[in-house]
Amino acid sequence: MKKTILRQYARMLVKCGIAVKKGDVVIINAGLDQPEFVKLVVEECYRAKAARVMVDWSYMPLTKLNVNNMSVKLLGTVEAFEEEKLKYRLEKNPAMLYLVSDDPDGLKGINQKKYAQAMMAKQKVIKPYRDQMDNKYKWCIAAVPGEAWAKKIFPGERKSVAIEKLWNAILYTSRVIDRDGNMLDAVGEWDKHNESFGRRCKILNEQGLVELRYKSANGTDLKVGLIEEGSFLGGGEHTLGGEYFNPNVPTEEIFTTPKAGVAEGIVYSSMPLSWRGEIIDNFSMRFENGRVVEVHAEKNEELLKTMVGVDEGASMLGECAFVPYNSPIRESGIMFYETLFDENAACHFAIGEGFTNTIVDYQKYTKEEMHAMGVNDSALHVDFMIGTADLSIVGVRGDGSEFVIFENGLWAF
Repeated sequence: MKKTILRQYARMLVKCGIAVKKGDVVIINAGLDQPEFVKLVVEECYRAKAARVMVDWSYMPLTKLNVNNMSVKLLGTVEAFEEEKLKYRLEKNPAMLYLVSDDPDGLKGINQKKYAQAMMAKQKVIKPYRDQMDNKYKWCIAAVPGEAWAKKIFPGERKSVAIEKLWNAILYTSRVIDRDGNMLDAVGEWDKHNESFGRRCKILNEQGLVELRYKSANGTDLKVGLIEEGSFLGGGEHTLGGEYFNPNVPTEEIFTTPKAGVAEGIVYSSMPLSWRGEIIDNFSMRFENGRVVEVHAEKNEELLKTMVGVDEGASMLGECAFVPYNSPIRESGIMFYETLFDENAACHFAIGEGFTNTIVDYQKYTKEEMHAMGVNDSALHVDFMIGTADLSIVGVRGDGSEFVIFENGLWAF
């Protein structure tokens, strides 16, 4: 891939993604797959006058070795130096950029129950810090190609060709290049993209919706309650300090936090789900009184059961997201096996933690007050795709009247 195009991508992530300003501390989380691109991002951060830029490197094969060889107790221990890092982040409020590139099958074969137990133990220490940072810092998740990831998507290609194809797919869906590979003004494209999100969110937020009803021919028939104080968001977001950033690159979704404990019916997946290094496919979840009471899957049903049993909140919904069936990611024809992309190919739900910033004037409330309103609390947040070509979504207003949101998988307004 041309360096000029990669620099454009790096610049967009710094300016639009984490919106670096003078004096910011920046932390980049990345695998070992694209060190030269990480260097470009660091350069762009300093050009934006960042005070300090740090990179935390990771390597999935080492994670797998640790899971296979460490005891559950040690694997679930947050060491003193790791907690000091959390304290540093809480104090410095850094901008955080996460560059995903991992092999979708990289953790295949590990003891998933052991891993889940260890992660639950760690979350007891990590979550309080994360909760204190919530809505205060700028963050962005984006992607770069990894060799194993590229070969998973393009198995018939040579390594170099697969990586180049994945670069093209990432850059096209991230609005850096057009279909023909020509470089775009990525910052300008994201400004326009965010404006379109703003128009639709305004219309949705004017409806006074209290319920969403989902139906499709595959059997999905689900009613989901909404929080009275909630709102719909999409594209860029603001920190509590008023700084504007884009948390996901790419993104095609408008979302809200549903009311925990208010969901009835069944929903069927429309795409495979990659979770903890394994694929869960052709699955369904049935809800009663807002909780998952039954799951089925043609592939990895036990892993799905593990997921919804991670903690008390893992069996309840934390997100409802609208994505048109003709999104650029779906039209690319690529199954990415990475939620950052695949969730933007179809309407989706997430089980687990809800978003507090969807509550109107959320800064006025405590976490406990927002949980009482219906924002789900969990250490987990896993998106799964449910959008189909015939999906209908109808919103119900407080007076019982209806507002059609989706018809035949597309926006109805």
